[in-house]
Amino acid sequence: MNPATNPATNPGTDAGTAAYTVVCPVDRIPRDGGVSALVDGHAVAVFRTWDDEVYALSNYDPFSRASVLARGIVGTREDIPFVASPMHKQAFDLRTGQCLDDAAVQVRTYEVEVRAGTVLVGPARTTRTPTRKTSREGS
Repeated sequence: MNPATNPATNPGTDAGTAAYTVVCPVDRIPRDGGVSALVDGHAVAVFRTWDDEVYALSNYDPFSRASVLARGIVGTREDIPFVASPMHKQAFDLRTGQCLDDAAVQVRTYEVEVRAGTVLVGPARTTRTPTRKTSREGS
């Protein structure tokens, strides 16, 4: 078994979530805020919106070249949930990672689930299809 997904060696996973990493209870993420987590060796930003939607994307801001997106400003632009980088304020769609200010830039997104009130982050997504999970699922 991979040590990163082995519950005996990685307390961030359990037997029922082998491909997912436990991040924190959903209520520890402030509404319209984010937290950072190390998921399978990658810095991931996990966000909770005002309506309890939960999203996960890379914490790396390609414009400032720093892992800061979890500290960004969460909001909506034309019904698109986004995070604005705390450094230079570029906005990234929380569903797809697409930069709303520069179509040539996109950050990686991750599968995310909320089970029994706990946020779990899974593998990086390979598609750009918007998907989301609410914190009300499994609560």
